[in-house]
Order: sequence, then structure tokens, then C-alpha cells
Amino acid sequence: MTVPAVVQRVFAWKVRGIRWVEIIGVILVALMVLSVYVAKAAAARQSSDIADMERQIASNGERVRLLSAEVARLEQPARLEALSREAGLGPVDVHRQATEQGLPLIAPEPDPRPVVIAPPPAGPAPVAEEQAAVPEAPAEVAQ
Repeated sequence: MTVPAVVQRVFAWKVRGIRWVEIIGVILVALMVLSVYVAKAAAARQSSDIADMERQIASNGERVRLLSAEVARLEQPARLEALSREAGLGPVDVHRQATEQGLPLIAPEPDPRPVVIAPPPAGPAPVAEEQAAVPEAPAEVAQ
């Protein structure tokens, strides 16, 4: 088999005594080494991030355990009973319990004036109407 003349000329072409194919090969090898280095650095960075997240998870797990123990300590019935005695609280006397029919008698009376929650109107109110609606107070004599 004979190799076409164009292919032979490309493989035989030299730049300062080095064949062009060898120069391309060295450049490709350098690019592969650089890409492996970049990939390895990225993997190391991700590994570091994963280790940081695992440490945070372990720390949060420890905090959850400590908070659960604190909740268990605070919810102990004996502790709550002692706190209620110190505050003067106790069980409701049987004679003070209300029946269903007695609830209206002990219900608080409703406020006679309703509370207005609506926002005020957006436009300015006429000045003449406001002055007419407000009664004039007697002027005090300054001495």
C-alpha cells in the first residue's frame, strides 16, 4: 500500500528540525495532563465540601440530642408541679367548676363599641365637614 503524497508530506513536515506531528502530540499530552490536574483539583474541592457538610450534620445531630434532653428535663412532671406550687397555682376546686348552663353568667361582657379595622379613605377629607363635625370647646382664659 502506498500512502498518498499529501499524508506523507504532513508527517514529514518539520519545524526547526522537529516534525509537526510530534509538536501536535506534545501539545495534546500537555492538554491531557492539565485537564487531569483540573479534574483532580475539583474532586478534592468537592471532597472537602462533603467533609464540611458531614461535620455540620454531626454537629446538628449533637445539638438535636442536647435539645431533646433539655426538653425532657423541662417537661418532668415533678418540676412542673414544683413550679406551679411556687406560682400559687393548684388544681381547680370541684365547687368552682362551672356547668354548661352557668357559662353565660361568667362570660365576659362584650365591648360596647366595635373596633374598626378598615383603613382610612385614601383621599383627603374636606376641611369644612371636619370643622362642622367637631364641637367647639370653650376657650380658656389665660391669665
